Amino acid sequence: MIPIQNIYYMLSYAFQILNEQGYRNIATEQFNNTAELMAAILEKGIANQLKRGLCKEYIPQTEALSSLRGKIDIAESIKTQSMLRKQLICTYDEFSVNSTMNQIIKSTVELLMCSNISKKRKKNLRKLMIYFGEVDFIDLHTVNWNVQYNRNNHTYRMLISICYLVVKGLLQTQSDGSTKLMDFLDEQRMCRLYEKFILEYYRREFKNQITANASQIPWQLDNDENSMLPVMQSDIMLQRDDRVLIIDAKYYEHSMRVQFNKHTLHSANLYQIFTYVKNKEYELREKEHTVSGMLLYAKTDEEIYPNNVYQMSGNQITVRTLDLNLPFTEIAEQLDTIAKLHFSL
Repeated sequence: MIPIQNIYYMLSYAFQILNEQGYRNIATEQFNNTAELMAAILEKGIANQLKRGLCKEYIPQTEALSSLRGKIDIAESIKTQSMLRKQLICTYDEFSVNSTMNQIIKSTVELLMCSNISKKRKKNLRKLMIYFGEVDFIDLHTVNWNVQYNRNNHTYRMLISICYLVVKGLLQTQSDGSTKLMDFLDEQRMCRLYEKFILEYYRREFKNQITANASQIPWQLDNDENSMLPVMQSDIMLQRDDRVLIIDAKYYEHSMRVQFNKHTLHSANLYQIFTYVKNKEYELREKEHTVSGMLLYAKTDEEIYPNNVYQMSGNQITVRTLDLNLPFTEIAEQLDTIAKLHFSL
C-alpha cells in the first residue's frame, strides 16, 4: 500500500496550489488514511476560499409572488390559478452562493463526516459549513464533473478536483443500492493521479532541460480516411533536442499476466506504446528524431515485476516499474534516473 504521505506529494505535483505557503504544513502531518488527508486539504482550501468569499452565480428561480419580479410565466399562472390569490408565477435570476460548485463542496464534506477521520477534523469542517447555510445538498451520483472555470471561479479548480477524488474514491454503490465508504482511492482514480503526477513532476523538475506534455499523436495514414479511428492520447511525452520519449503510465493491481507460471506483459499495453512510437517516428521522419517508448508501471507487491529494454523495429521500448512505497526522495530519484539516462543529462 502506498504511504499516505506519498499520496500528498503526488497531489502536490498534480495541483501546484498545494505548494503554496498555506498548504505546506499539511506535508508535515501524519495521516492514517486518505480520507483524513483529503479532509485536511479541503479544510485548508475551504478556509482560504471563505477569505476570498464564496463564489456566487445567477440561479434561476420560479415562485408565486404578489409583486412583479423578472418575467411572468403566464401559462403557469393560469394553470395554478395563482391570480385568484392575487399572485403571479414569476421567473427570475437570483445572485446566490447556492451554486453547483458550492453544493459539491458541502455534500463532499458531509460524506467525509461519515468516514474515518478524527473528531477534531470533523469539528473544524462543521465550523466551516456554517458559512454554507444557504447552500443546498446535491446528489453526488448525478454530478457533472466537467465544470467550466473562468477568472471568477478558477480558485475552485483544486477544491472540486479533490471533491472528485473523494467522491469517486470513497463512495461506492453496492449491489443492493446502498453505499459504503472505502479507505483508499480505487485503481481507476489512482491511475489518473499517477499519470498526472509523473507529467507534472517532469514539467517542474526539468523545466529548463526537457519539454514535457501530454500531446495527441496523429495517425500517419496513406489516404484521407480517418473516420472511427481512436484518438492516440499520450500520458507523458518528453522531448529534448532530437530525442523523444513517450511514457505510458500504468497503475494496476497486477502489472503482469500469469498463465501456467509464466509471467508476460499485458499485450494491449505493449501494442499501444509500440503504435504510439511508430506513428510519432513517422510524423518526425524528416527531422531525424529518435523516438522511444516506455511502459512505466507502479510497482505492486508481486515478486516478479518487469524491468526490460527491448529493441523493436529500430526503436527502444522500455518496461520499468516505479516503487511508490519508498520515501518520496527515492521516488524522485527513480524519475530523475529515467530522464538522465534517456537524455544523457
